[in-house]
Amino acid sequence: MATVNFSVPDEVKMEFDKAFGDQNKSSIIADLMRRAVRERKLQIRRERLFRQFRVARSGRPTFTSEEVRRARSVERS
Repeated sequence: MATVNFSVPDEVKMEFDKAFGDQNKSSIIADLMRRAVRERKLQIRRERLFRQFRVARSGRPTFTSEEVRRARSVERS
């Protein structure tokens, strides 16, 4: 098992101790780190999927706001 040292503001440590005072703090920190890793992986996956979506859509024609307004006014005439 690894030992990790972090510096945190005093008020954060006090609130943490207050909230989790009677629990195994190493276990809580390990769970929080696992959650952070899962969230980071999910964020990376979402960003990758978003980039793929943008690339897939890049083949579609795009229109400026002015082109859309002109097309709407022609349809209304």
